[in-house]
Amino acid sequence: MLTWEEFEKTEMRVGTIVSANDFPEARKPAYQLTIDFGTEIGIRKTSAQITKRYSKEALINRQVIAVVNFPKKQIANFMSECLVLGAVGEAGDVVLLSTDVKVENGLRIG
Repeated sequence: MLTWEEFEKTEMRVGTIVSANDFPEARKPAYQLTIDFGTEIGIRKTSAQITKRYSKEALINRQVIAVVNFPKKQIANFMSECLVLGAVGEAGDVVLLSTDVKVENGLRIG
């Protein structure tokens, strides 16, 4: 069990996907995403195994929730700078977490 203080250290923020590209070097099908988290955090890149449910075109301008204070992680030849959150169903089908209305990029989830 986490304490409340431990949970508060996880910085989940709202960001808007500004680009989505194929990631052929990934072991499992994935996209490379560029996400705008607003002026305080800026632009971050990540990879996401979300190709089953989402096309690249459908991801552009979509707001998502991501953890922005994990250490960077090398994935193949790509450096991931945040972790996009989603509900993982059977067979690895991921549904992205998002807000139900558009909000300012960078807002903290709490």
